[in-house]
Amino acid sequence: MARRLLSTGSPFERQAGYSRAVVDGNFCFVAGTTGYDYVTMKIPVGAADQARNAFGTIANVLGEAGFTLTDIVRANYYIIDRSDADAVLAVCGEYLGNIRPAGTIVIVAGLLQPEMKVEIEVTAKRRGS
Repeated sequence: MARRLLSTGSPFERQAGYSRAVVDGNFCFVAGTTGYDYVTMKIPVGAADQARNAFGTIANVLGEAGFTLTDIVRANYYIIDRSDADAVLAVCGEYLGNIRPAGTIVIVAGLLQPEMKVEIEVTAKRRGS
């Protein structure tokens, strides 16, 4: 299977030279995804709402690649404020509670834009492979 690049259409992807996701064989590697709505290019204020938007984008790109959330085997969460951890992790539980991928949460000094409070990246592996 050839390597396949997927995009959300964000102008930043071409500018920064990356893909929203890369499918390589039975794996789909989804880039760090923030809470932007890529149709409106707006981002909610709250970290939990940003996490929900990020999971929406992740689910969409996984679907485009022929995967589902249930194929996620690894998830990394980056937040800028420790006080947002419980709210963000509750959203993670909403989406991944029954899937339970290997996961890591890291408190970082900041993300690319000051309005960004959370970034999520995942790796998925096609089932039965």
